[in-house]
Amino acid sequence: MITHLLTRIDLMMNSLSKGQKRIALFIEEHYDKAAFMTASKLGETVGVSESTVVRFATELGYDGYPKLQKAMQEMIRNKLTSVQRIEVTSNRIGNDNVLDSVLNQDIDKIRRTIEETSHEDFARAVDEICKAERIYIFGVRSTAAIANFLAYYFEMIFDNVRVITSGSQTETFEQIFRITDKDVMIGISFPRYSSMSVEAMDFARSRGAHAIAITDSMVSPLVQSADSVLIARSDMASIVDSLVAPLSLINALIVATVLKKKDEVSDTFRRLELVWNRDGVYTNREIEIVGNIEDDDK
Repeated sequence: MITHLLTRIDLMMNSLSKGQKRIALFIEEHYDKAAFMTASKLGETVGVSESTVVRFATELGYDGYPKLQKAMQEMIRNKLTSVQRIEVTSNRIGNDNVLDSVLNQDIDKIRRTIEETSHEDFARAVDEICKAERIYIFGVRSTAAIANFLAYYFEMIFDNVRVITSGSQTETFEQIFRITDKDVMIGISFPRYSSMSVEAMDFARSRGAHAIAITDSMVSPLVQSADSVLIARSDMASIVDSLVAPLSLINALIVATVLKKKDEVSDTFRRLELVWNRDGVYTNREIEIVGNIEDDDK
């Protein structure tokens, strides 16, 4: 099955109708604009009917125009500059209510994440995390925030969590060179993808560790090095990186892990509550002093 849009167009060009060829040529030259046009708008732009645009998508092997549009958007995810992102966002939202528009787009990303994330991979990832000797979490740039969020809660559940948020090759390998087949690597990366995240995942898998990719699509470079793939839609063709769906997926990962280790986690949080109630401690020293609570209470 040929998946790349431009390859499909090249192979089908001679068999397309005159109107469909106009659509194809426009997409080849301006897919960054076409990706965010409705079928009606694309037809109007190239001088054909909306139904011709829909038939064109079908001729290329897509299940309707939305699938063709999605393929065009995939093409530009890694290529939009910051200035182009502003232009695309302006064209999308225009004079509409920005708050409603952005929130509705994020709701749509969560819906797509529900549809596209493998429940089998999710369950496997939870199992591997719970039995791992060490859990490594890698996320840089905008994903460093959600990597730290995941690490914050995992550190309350496990005592073997290491978070890497540096894009430096030297610093990264200094932190992961001891990884073994008893460990787990969680790599988080979205367009524009971090080359260091791919290298870290490759290294972890070469050592036998279970590699879990949290990324935006099956064409992400992290997928080739992953044992479990968790898809979270993130529309990077906008002014800011939307990490709503990735964060929601990570919330689900935390909850599933807590439920799987319910008895142990409940005991940990009971002891943490003693600290919080007694001393009002809400710092990263919480975990360090939990071990002293029982002695203090004797």
